Amino acid sequence: MLADELGGELDVVLVRKLRSPFSPEFAVGAIDESGWAYVAPHAFSAGADPEYLLQEKQAQLEVLRKRRAQYTPTRPAIEAKGRIVIVVDDGLATGATMITALHAARAKQPERLICAVPVAAPDSLQRVRPYADEMVYLDAPEPFFAVGRFYRDFPQIEDEEVIALLAEQPRSLAGAR
Repeated sequence: MLADELGGELDVVLVRKLRSPFSPEFAVGAIDESGWAYVAPHAFSAGADPEYLLQEKQAQLEVLRKRRAQYTPTRPAIEAKGRIVIVVDDGLATGATMITALHAARAKQPERLICAVPVAAPDSLQRVRPYADEMVYLDAPEPFFAVGRFYRDFPQIEDEEVIALLAEQPRSLAGAR
């Protein structure tokens, strides 16, 4: 695991995709636990009018509340202030969820904020770049169709796996940088 290799700690930044009304896998934005939302420039052309976005934000905030209660019921989030924080995702398609995750992480005042992904759509890299101090990625191919296309196996990660990984984290590194 990356956190182990770097001598750090694993935590989760909870964000949810705001789904297109006509294609739920297509992000028209994303929302974090605080209710801050990024709405993509293409949202309205994808059919997400203000009324739809309000309903979608409310639905995704409810999912986030439930996930927080499931994922970290007995411990607070790891303190990010003054630390190097690396936000990792499986790839950037639209960049909406990463922008939102980086915004949420930045609010916790890290010393340095790094975005790390194995693969990204080139235009998404440009959209995400202003939100991070550093971008780390392996490939940004043209054309880019979907993140899953770059994996041999791309299963959904179930809640139970996330809960188990977060529960395994030792708390002895509190304050480590």
